[in-house]
Order: sequence, then C-alpha cells, then structure tokens
Amino acid sequence: MENNDKNIIDLGEIFKTLLAKKKTFFIIWSIVFALSCLWILPQPRFYTCEVSLAPETSGEDVASGLGGLASNFGINLGGAGNDAIYPTLYPDLFTSNQFVVSLFNIKVTTLDGSLTTDYYTYLAKHQKKNWLLNPFYQMISHIKKALSDKSKGKPGNAKELNPFQLSEFDFELTERVKSMISCNVNKKTDVITITVKDQDPLICASLADSIRVRLQEHIIEYRTKKTRIDAEHYQHLTDSANMEYRSAVNEYAQFCDANQDLILQSQQSKRDELENEMQMCYNTYQAMKTQLEATKAKLQERTPAFTTLKSATVPIKPAGPKRMFFVASMLILATIISVIWFNHGEMKKLFEAK
Repeated sequence: MENNDKNIIDLGEIFKTLLAKKKTFFIIWSIVFALSCLWILPQPRFYTCEVSLAPETSGEDVASGLGGLASNFGINLGGAGNDAIYPTLYPDLFTSNQFVVSLFNIKVTTLDGSLTTDYYTYLAKHQKKNWLLNPFYQMISHIKKALSDKSKGKPGNAKELNPFQLSEFDFELTERVKSMISCNVNKKTDVITITVKDQDPLICASLADSIRVRLQEHIIEYRTKKTRIDAEHYQHLTDSANMEYRSAVNEYAQFCDANQDLILQSQQSKRDELENEMQMCYNTYQAMKTQLEATKAKLQERTPAFTTLKSATVPIKPAGPKRMFFVASMLILATIISVIWFNHGEMKKLFEAK
C-alpha cells in the first residue's frame, strides 16, 4: 500500500513547482519567442496556385498512345490499356527529368515587373534565401568541394540542357522543381489537379497554366501517336499515287494527240493499254485518298478534349511559411519540455507506475 502511494503523482506539488518557476517560464518564453521570430521571419514567403482539368476519356486504342507517352518519359506501362488506369500515370510524368527540363525555357515575369527571363535563370539566380543560413550553405559548399574532385558546376543555358546528362547543379535544380510542382488525379472522377509553389505570385500562376498546357500537349501527342503516323503514311501514299495518275494522264493525252486517226491495231492496243493504266492509277489514287480522309477523321476522333474546371489565378495571400503558427508551436513545445524538466521527479513516478 505504501509502495502504491509513492507512485501516485501529486498534482498539487506539480502546480506549486510550476508557480515557483513562473519567472523562469517568462525567461524561457522570451528566449524561445525571440529565437523563433529570428528564424521564421527571414524565411522567404511562397505562394501556391492550383489548376484543375478533366480530360475526355475513351476506351478505344488507348494502349498504343499511352505506351508511347509512358516510354517517352522512361515509364514501363506493362499491360495497362484502358482509360481508367492511364490518368494515374500523370503524376509520374512530373517526376521525370524530361518533363521538368522542358519547363525551364518558359518565359516568366515577376509581379512587380522588375524581372523577365526564362524559368531556369529565375530559379538559378533570382531566388530569395534565408540570410541566416548563408554561412551554413557556404560551409556545406566548401566541404563538398573539398571531398569531391568535380565541381558542382554553374548555371547553364535552358536551351542546351540535356535531360540524359545533367550537371550536379542542374540536377539539384531539377529536384527542387519536382518538389515545387505536383499532380494529383482523382481516381473516381479522373479530375487532374496541378499545384505549383513559387516565391512570386505571378510566376506561380503563369507556371501553373504553362504546365497545364504542356500536359495537355503531351497527352494529345501520345494519345494520337499511332493515328498520326498512319495519317502521314497515307498522305505519302496519296501524294505518290496522285503523281503516278498525273503522269499516266499526260502520257495517255500525248499518245492520243499524236495518233488521232488510229488505223493500226498495234496503235489501238497501245491506246487501250495506256487508258487501262490511267484508270488503274486513278483507282489507286481514289482508294488512298479515301483511306487518308478516314484516317484524318479517326485522328480527330481520338484527339482528347479538356475541360478546365479551375483556371490559374494569381494568388493574393502567401501560402507560407505560417509564421504565427510556427512561433506558437515553438512556445507550446518549450512549455511542455519545461514542465517535464521541472517535474522530472513526479514524471519518474509515472513511468515507474507503468
């Protein structure tokens, strides 16, 4: 019984201890508040913009178009071949270097109009940073240079970037962009939501809209890849058949002009032969032309349409960092740690009781 009494936490004793330490609490809160503000206030603010769109889906010949799209970005689709599956692959496209590098040549302008450049240069040279972390970044940079034989590299040209072989600098820049853009697909409705985060609100909205357009172009291009190849093939055959038909017409006309009064049987046979050849060329040309028109109609049918449910708009309020929330969280955390520390004896009883 006496042992159980020892394990009982005396709340009154805890309250007395905290009351006696109230001056210490004020000192702790002041220090934590000052350090929290010193840390969070220099952090650059960022904005977010969302764009939502719904693609037209069709269950016809999706596998070929999707296979081309996936293989272009290094994704193995396997046996998937229906519209209920392929929208879920769009987020994977946003993690591919090919897609991210294609965004670097987008022209962007800051909200105040002081800077107009491509997205690559903006990320490489015009990003705001926390000045408190500059010594830390420099130290890490010197350590990396000392441990590595190769230099990190310098900002290059967006038009000359090779996604297959990126420098360390460009690779880190690409990874940063991947953390700033995201794509989510609602599996029930197939609605695609694109989210972009950036330090400038106008660039944030511009980039979100550009990514929407790029995504639509990629989807259309690879959704219709097989049909477009067929259309180009039939266009070539139609042009070739047309040239052969025109050549046969000219040859037949020249022969008839030169032999208006046909007497010899050999001349009549030659005329009939040329006429038959001309008719065959015409039939071939008509068949190719009909097939070409059918393929063009098929291409139009398989070109997906998109409905923009939520357009890109310039955000007014920053999405973060949540400065008040951060400071309040640090104060609460400091309070909890202080309470446990000042009453470690009573807390020890609680653990012993368990």
